Amino acid sequence: MTHNLILRVISKFLIPLIILFALYVQFHGDFGPGGGFQAGVIFSSSIILYALVFGLDAAEKIIPTAILRILASLGALIYASVGIASIFSGGNYLNYSVLADTPVAGQHLGILLVELGVGITVSAVMLIIFFSFVGRSRP
Repeated sequence: MTHNLILRVISKFLIPLIILFALYVQFHGDFGPGGGFQAGVIFSSSIILYALVFGLDAAEKIIPTAILRILASLGALIYASVGIASIFSGGNYLNYSVLADTPVAGQHLGILLVELGVGITVSAVMLIIFFSFVGRSRP
């Protein structure tokens, strides 16, 4: 792997901005376009950029594959837990209106939590797939 100084400096500048934009898309998703899926893909693209510039071993030191598996499961668990919480609160599965004192607050809370679960799962699964494909050529 060649060490291109300009590429490394530019990517060190861009990666935090990409992560910041992913957080914006994640938490602005219930007010406008965006949400968990888009934020997960954007976040994972920052780690993929890091892996392409600095190497797969450096990226796996930041986020090991074992932690990615846990995060993928955690995101799905968050999503399912919101639905189960709405059932226990007297509503239907994923009926967010019963999650808070007012239906509007419940909708806001439910969408925020579901989109958070989706974002975590999508980001982790995208990185697992990337690490699996790139790591195939290792001995």
